Amino acid sequence: MRFSDHLVENEAELWAAQKDHSFVRELADGTLDEAAFRTWLEQDYRYLLDYARTFAVLGTKARDEATMAHCFDVAGTIVAEEMDLHREFAAEYGLTPEDLAAVEKAPTCVAYTNYLLRTARERPLGVGAAAIYPCGQGYLDIAEHMAELADDEHRYTPFITKYTSEEFRESVAWMRELVDRCAEHDPSLHDEMEAAFRRSAQLEHAFWEMAYTEESWPHARQMREDA
Repeated sequence: MRFSDHLVENEAELWAAQKDHSFVRELADGTLDEAAFRTWLEQDYRYLLDYARTFAVLGTKARDEATMAHCFDVAGTIVAEEMDLHREFAAEYGLTPEDLAAVEKAPTCVAYTNYLLRTARERPLGVGAAAIYPCGQGYLDIAEHMAELADDEHRYTPFITKYTSEEFRESVAWMRELVDRCAEHDPSLHDEMEAAFRRSAQLEHAFWEMAYTEESWPHARQMREDA
């Protein structure tokens, strides 16, 4: 079994919990509340900026030119292309790119992005690769699950289409290969890679919950309640 498959298999319950989350099920059938999707949109926009930075940091740790170049290329592609989907959705909500950039990260988003960047900076390439893998493989698996649940096209169909596209599949395949290569090169990192994968998978699940509950900082929530 490939180490990347072992990581996913180890967290089968967490993978199932993500697929069964209300955000995922309701997005699939088109009934997800607009406010919840807007929260995801705003927070994921901010997340992606640090996700791109994480790939850039990993690129500096690569031992070979091809991996270095690909990590830097992924970082650029996220900023130049993947975030286009967010900008397109944002326009439907009357949000400009400037509005998205001004959004304050919710606590879960802060925890996740800080974890990714800290892991990429402080730990070996293999551990960083394991930490980013749940986002790629998770979105592919969950979007495929959404596609199975969806009966008709609706306002969220572009989300499902984006994360089941051939381009995204190729991106995830490269991430999977990187994890496997790092695991084979340095078996001593296996336990730490498993721990990093698990923590990011937990944060992925928390991210769906954050969006669904429209999570915010306690003081901001209190200010809204008092208004």
